[in-house]
Amino acid sequence: MHPPKAKKIPKELTIHEDTRIDDYFWLNQREDQEVLDYLNQENAYCKAVLKPTESLQKELYEEIVGRIKKDDESVPYKKNGYWYYTRFVKEGEYPIHCRRAGGDKFENSGDEEILLDVNELAKGHSYYAVGGLSVSPNNQFLAYGEDTVSRRIYTLKVKDLMSGKLLDVNIQRTTGGATWAEDNETLFYTEKEEKSLRSAKIFSYNVFNHESQLRYHEADDTFNCGVYKSKSKKYIIITSGASITSEFRYIDARSPHEDFTVFQERIRGLEYGITHFEDKWYVLTNWDAQNFRLMQTHETNTSRDFWKEVMPHRDETLIEGIELFKNHMVVEERTKGQNFIRIINQKTAEEHYMNFDSETYDCWTSINPEFDTPILRFGYTSMTTPSSVFDYDMNTQEKTLLKQQKIVGGYDESNYESKRIWVEARDGEQVPMSMVYKKTNELEIPKNAPLLLYAYGSYGHSLDPYFSSVRLSLLDRGFIYVIAHIRGGEDLGRRWYDQGKLLHKKNTFYDFIDCGQHLIKQGYTSNQKLYAMGGSAGGLLMGAVINMRPDLWKGVIAAVPFVDVVTTMLDESIPLTTGEYDEWGNPNEEVFYHYIKSYSPYDNVGRKAYPNLLITTGLHDSQVQYWEPAKWIAKLREYKTDDNILIMDCNMETGHGGASGRFEALKETAMEYAFLLMLEGRF
Repeated sequence: MHPPKAKKIPKELTIHEDTRIDDYFWLNQREDQEVLDYLNQENAYCKAVLKPTESLQKELYEEIVGRIKKDDESVPYKKNGYWYYTRFVKEGEYPIHCRRAGGDKFENSGDEEILLDVNELAKGHSYYAVGGLSVSPNNQFLAYGEDTVSRRIYTLKVKDLMSGKLLDVNIQRTTGGATWAEDNETLFYTEKEEKSLRSAKIFSYNVFNHESQLRYHEADDTFNCGVYKSKSKKYIIITSGASITSEFRYIDARSPHEDFTVFQERIRGLEYGITHFEDKWYVLTNWDAQNFRLMQTHETNTSRDFWKEVMPHRDETLIEGIELFKNHMVVEERTKGQNFIRIINQKTAEEHYMNFDSETYDCWTSINPEFDTPILRFGYTSMTTPSSVFDYDMNTQEKTLLKQQKIVGGYDESNYESKRIWVEARDGEQVPMSMVYKKTNELEIPKNAPLLLYAYGSYGHSLDPYFSSVRLSLLDRGFIYVIAHIRGGEDLGRRWYDQGKLLHKKNTFYDFIDCGQHLIKQGYTSNQKLYAMGGSAGGLLMGAVINMRPDLWKGVIAAVPFVDVVTTMLDESIPLTTGEYDEWGNPNEEVFYHYIKSYSPYDNVGRKAYPNLLITTGLHDSQVQYWEPAKWIAKLREYKTDDNILIMDCNMETGHGGASGRFEALKETAMEYAFLLMLEGRF
């Protein structure tokens, strides 16, 4: 079967006296039948190329699904007199959300009450997702969002948990979440703009008389807004912000019709987050503190003039968040690429860090809705340790394992090894990588092995080392899996993020290339066995590095890739443009235009040999529009000088996150793994 060939309709795009010719601009017409026909042709070609792997895909899928405990259940947590948890039935794609009343322990609680059986709700839908479950203070009503299109546009619904019936509430175009006032009838929610999908307006809504009132409109189109309730339950809080600027406003949750009070007016570059406890606010801020510091102020004096320092800034340590209890403060920190949990007894001022055995791991505070307890619920995983949930007594420092992810068929952690490796980048920076592999009879790391290098590198998102039962299908077939903690993430603090954004964005790509070169130089793999993968902004990374160093990779998987950066960032009508200027720069300004153009994957496709490439996308993607990868593959076909594989799978029913349901999405993973193994000749 011959690869599809998209027609060319040249379109001139001119700004700053510079003209780009986009031959495939026409592919952005989602409803055009010719566009849909082209996408279906790409899907047919992809299926034909991967046809020899069909049995392998089935084998991988069954293997991956076979490791999942089908009738799994989450660890219950107690909130407002009820124990909440989710569970799955064996053949169910979706969770069942449940609760039980009373009891000092879950075992002593009452009968199960099903809040939502998502398997039932999903019937008749090719895609279905529930978001933002929120129970009213009197425990009677459940608000939740429903998305049946996969564009992250939710319809807000309310269920009476006493009668089991839905109220007459169908609020369109929301973010999915909602927050109850203490009157048990007023909901606060966020509405998205119709075309850009920007979270722009906060409404209050009475679920009984259906009165709706606009409470806040974020007029700055570079900002998004949201609403939530403080852990203390005293305040309804509106948050508004861009990537480097924050602003909060609040009202008493018992008086939902009051006017909101601004906490601290926005100042460009000032970021802060707020936590309420007793008569104080704690403020985590970057004010004169690149890695953030912790401040405190009385609840009636909230402007920056009244903030007093509680925890100072440290050059080597990023403060990522805090969790407050009656007698303790829990601080999540990051130093030299590793995150830590710090416990401070606020009565005695004694403090300690939680200890873990692994060289590289991920730990995080979990669901902790209550103040008056010495117990911290936290999560832990490493590249060899399945995800685990613990309770930690902050007084005795005793950990209690509540649950560890079960791998059906058995899993022996001692058969696998994880390492932290440091690479010197071309400018002298030290870049960490996290590696995992299956041990052989030798003690050393395998040599000249197939290796999959994964990274993201944007938005300050730290990609911590984590366990994946899915990944075992590669490790057990001799692959080494490596996460590169490159600049653009926040793995080494805010400086690491700042050095990988705006006019420093190319550091992200250089770091990834330098990591790949190091792995080859050390003999772990070769350019005939080195594979790369990234999704979304990580897909941009894939597009950039194959333009810069196409010879380095045997194969690349670019998932929902953001590759048409200039055109997208010049189109303010589509989602995630105006709010992204602080990340990529505004190309309406000439200096950013030329810099973005110099690395934008689509604009830099050249006449050269490219590695084998699998691209995935979804027709309804709200984050990265499908036409970006569609245009990219069309241009790559026109320009590339090699005979390597170039295929795209466009899911015609889903969006950015792929298929809904816990099993269906794994078919795409099986396809991706089969692509890699096909390139290794193992099918």
